[in-house]
Amino acid sequence: MSRIKYRQALRDALREEMLRDERVFCIGEGIGERGGSYKVTDGLIGEFGPGRVIDTPLSEAGFVGLGVGAAIAGSRPVVELLFIDFLLLAMDQVVNQAAKYRFMSGGQGHVPLVIRTQGGAGNSLAAQHSQSLEAMFVQVPGLKVVMPSTPADAKGLLKAAIRDDDPVVFIEHKLLYMTEGDVPDEESVVPLGVADVKRPGDDVTLVAWSHMLTKCLTAAEELAAEGISVEVVDPRTLVPLDIATIVASVRRTGRLVVAQEAPRRGGVAGEIAAEVSERAWDALRGPVVRVAGRNTPIPFNLALEQASIPQIADIVATVRGVVGARTPVA
Repeated sequence: MSRIKYRQALRDALREEMLRDERVFCIGEGIGERGGSYKVTDGLIGEFGPGRVIDTPLSEAGFVGLGVGAAIAGSRPVVELLFIDFLLLAMDQVVNQAAKYRFMSGGQGHVPLVIRTQGGAGNSLAAQHSQSLEAMFVQVPGLKVVMPSTPADAKGLLKAAIRDDDPVVFIEHKLLYMTEGDVPDEESVVPLGVADVKRPGDDVTLVAWSHMLTKCLTAAEELAAEGISVEVVDPRTLVPLDIATIVASVRRTGRLVVAQEAPRRGGVAGEIAAEVSERAWDALRGPVVRVAGRNTPIPFNLALEQASIPQIADIVATVRGVVGARTPVA
């Protein structure tokens, strides 16, 4: 095991896959000599050259479309977008072309494309650079959606995404790049569609992904000190979703809280809540509860930004309410 940063884990995955398969190449804005805005591709152009680490103009529709075409033609492109907000500029290429190609070709064609991008709030980057848009892509048949929360998962899932024959939207969180964690030194590919129980517990199941998972683990520590045992489940991939692991956890605990940074309305948390309510209604001791962002654009002001997305205290209070515990008196 090596303890490395999230961004280094992503870089290692890219490098190893580029060494393993010459069809893999990277394309995006400032990913060459500059090494990417988050330094994930730092140094790769020196090792693989500008033919496989390709800097592009500021035209998301153009280079995402290039990636789709290259994937159809037999390459395995990894397209990087600076913010998930900018992926909206290439929705036709992703939603109408990449996601539909296998179906419309009767399974004769594939689009082994990975779109790496980052989302979420936390850096006072305002409404057009802080969105959590994963639900948009979860709703599109033909796309796979990955949101790793740890360095080990980031590396293993990116390797699996690159090897997958279908288009994958791979969403990182801007506040995770500098986080550290243990990553296996040996080859480790994390299969898509397999959730991970990050912390076992008995009283309530808490489901979260990406940066929200880090808040949930901290909340679980605080609740443990009060005698509340929280099982924390990380889906890791939202499509395909390992609902079986979540349901199995709920059948053990009898309670479910789902936490997401995205706005409450129309979110993935609601989808998970519905699935569990349909599959494990007989095991639930109470209603499924969501902790989610407010239905508002993300403000620039840091205090308002923090108020618009769930914090650790919100998660703790929600879990207390679900298990019927009182707030401790100071």
